[in-house]
Amino acid sequence: MGATGALERLAPVVLAFGCGVVLARRKVVPAESSKAFADYAFLFAVPCFLFGNIYRSDLGALFAWRALSGYAAAACAAAALVGTAAWVLGVREPRAVALRIMAAVQVNTAYFAVPVFIMLFGDAAPVFPVLLFQVCVLSLVVISVMELGRPDRTGGPARRLGSAVGASLMTPVVIACNAGIVLNLLPVTVPRVVLDSFAFVGDSASPVALFALGLHLGGSGLDVRGTTREEVCLIGFKCLALPLIAYAVCRYAFGVEGDWLRYLVLIAAMPAPQNLFVFAQRYDVGVGLSASLVIKSSVVALALLPLWTQLVARPA
Repeated sequence: MGATGALERLAPVVLAFGCGVVLARRKVVPAESSKAFADYAFLFAVPCFLFGNIYRSDLGALFAWRALSGYAAAACAAAALVGTAAWVLGVREPRAVALRIMAAVQVNTAYFAVPVFIMLFGDAAPVFPVLLFQVCVLSLVVISVMELGRPDRTGGPARRLGSAVGASLMTPVVIACNAGIVLNLLPVTVPRVVLDSFAFVGDSASPVALFALGLHLGGSGLDVRGTTREEVCLIGFKCLALPLIAYAVCRYAFGVEGDWLRYLVLIAAMPAPQNLFVFAQRYDVGVGLSASLVIKSSVVALALLPLWTQLVARPA
């Protein structure tokens, strides 16, 4: 895929995202409605898309364990680097450290990676295993730290942690992924009309999610001059260092090559997840910082996407 081809593939991404920004700036569509669009995508359209595609997928090819192990090792190494740096620089509150690790290591899968992969490759299947790893491992660790550090919760640590883990595992995205895997493994045939209905709704996930992100950015604006040094470092790590770490660990430590190496590097180049802001609001930790990181890393990741797309298209 040449540079022109990469840009052509990204044109729908820019169109959906850019229209959201323009319509919000001109107040044609209220910026506040971005939450409604995002909720539709996250709670309904994305789960429909994930369920249908996982059910139809070859799980043996989808869960390439060497590739996923390499990505997990890269994420853990990156988390250790960010956590150590935050501690050395004076961030000693465990919840604040966990928030910064989440910002620098986790990626926006449902709202950003899924639509980008659909636009580039016509399939978002490589995103699914990473999404499950994030939700079932990385997010649970962050939630554990947040819950154990909350001063306003009653009950023992085990009860608070159990309720948080249960709530995380009951999100529509996780339920859809697990249901798709279970029905894929069982001798159960889902009627074609059901799969077609899920596909019909799921096809709207990508443009709606990107449109919602554009509305949010158009309404909140982008304060570039107010960007702090910490924000620059976290965004730089997320959008530049993490893909390089993923490449080095996956290729040289785990021997991952070919398409999976390209997929994992591109996934690692995605921006900070929107859940970062959700977690920050819920636990009242770094709300302003998290909102800024989500928006600015999304803009930087979108700007760098043609570069990463061109790089990963080259032979390893």
